[in-house]
Amino acid sequence: MNQRRFPYNKLDELKSQFRINEAIRNSQVRLVGDNFDEISTVAGKTIESGVYYTDQAIKWAFDLGMDLVEITPNADPPVCKIIDFKKFLYLKRKKEKEIKAKTAKTVVKEIRFGPHTDDHDFEFKMKHAIKFLEEGAKVKAYVQFRGRAIVFKDRGELILLRFIKELESYGVAEELPRLEGKRMHVILSPKKKTN
Repeated sequence: MNQRRFPYNKLDELKSQFRINEAIRNSQVRLVGDNFDEISTVAGKTIESGVYYTDQAIKWAFDLGMDLVEITPNADPPVCKIIDFKKFLYLKRKKEKEIKAKTAKTVVKEIRFGPHTDDHDFEFKMKHAIKFLEEGAKVKAYVQFRGRAIVFKDRGELILLRFIKELESYGVAEELPRLEGKRMHVILSPKKKTN
C-alpha cells in the first residue's frame, strides 16, 4: 500500500524544537522575559525573574491567555518564558528569514583562455569579466593546457597576470596564478563599492 507523503513543513519543525505548558517535565523552571508586570497583576504579588514551580508558572500563563515556553532546555533548571507561542514562532521565523536574506550568495563566473589567446579574444573576455565584477560576482579565469601545450606555462601565466593588471580597477586577485594539473587559474573578487 502506498503511504501518502505530506509536504515538509518548517513550522512543524520549529514547533518541535520547543516544549510548551504540560510538555515541560521539570518540577521547577527559571522564568525570564519582559512581561513580569502582567504576570504580577495575575499572581496578585510581585513576580520577578527567578526560579518557580512549573505548575505555578503554567497557571500564570493560562491566566494571561499565553503559554509557558521552554527556551533553554539544557539549563538547570530549564529557562522558560511566558509568551504567546504562535507569536513567538512567527517572530523566530521572521528573524531566520532576515538572517537568510542577509547572507550573501557568491556567484563565481568562469572565463577560459588558451595559451595562444590573441588580443581580440582577450579584450572580448575582459569585457565580460568587467560586467561580472560590476554585478558583484567573482571571476575565475583559467588557462587550459591541452596535450603538449603544457610547455607554454609561462605564456599562460603572462595572460593571467595581464588579465589581473587590466582589471585592477574592478577587482582584486585573491592570489597569484596557480597551476593545478593542466590548468592555471586565478580568482578575482569584486572591489567593495565606497559610498
